[in-house]
Amino acid sequence: MSWTVSTPVIVPVDFSGMSVEAIATACEITGRPENVYAVHVVSNFDQIAPGTAGLESASDEERRAIVRTHFAEFLQQNGFPDIHETILDGQPAIEIAKYATEIKAGLVVIPSHGYDGVKRLLLGSVAESVIRHADCPVLVLRRPDAE
Repeated sequence: MSWTVSTPVIVPVDFSGMSVEAIATACEITGRPENVYAVHVVSNFDQIAPGTAGLESASDEERRAIVRTHFAEFLQQNGFPDIHETILDGQPAIEIAKYATEIKAGLVVIPSHGYDGVKRLLLGSVAESVIRHADCPVLVLRRPDAE
């Protein structure tokens, strides 16, 4: 890419392969992994997110501990040990936008799952909502197989 961002760059992480691509893109844009902030938002619907199956019966404290461990392993296994990791609670898009404002982020890099039809109606689009709520620019990465 031909441009760089020297302020923090936020990458929402749902533990999918698209999250890995988004983190790599953010690292490329910033040129410095320490400017990348990976964020996972624990919500009531996390049991449907990849990597979080089985957490629906755990207490809030247990869920956070499990997610924290999984998050650290995810970053390490994918070659991103030097980026910041943050776990938030609430509605993903709202919390991502609030966090971006809080740390004065210059950019949010978010993958799009490209859901359509009933899946989009039921799950909504976090990327679309982040675009509406964030005070900074949002780069949405399109899925390679999206139509």
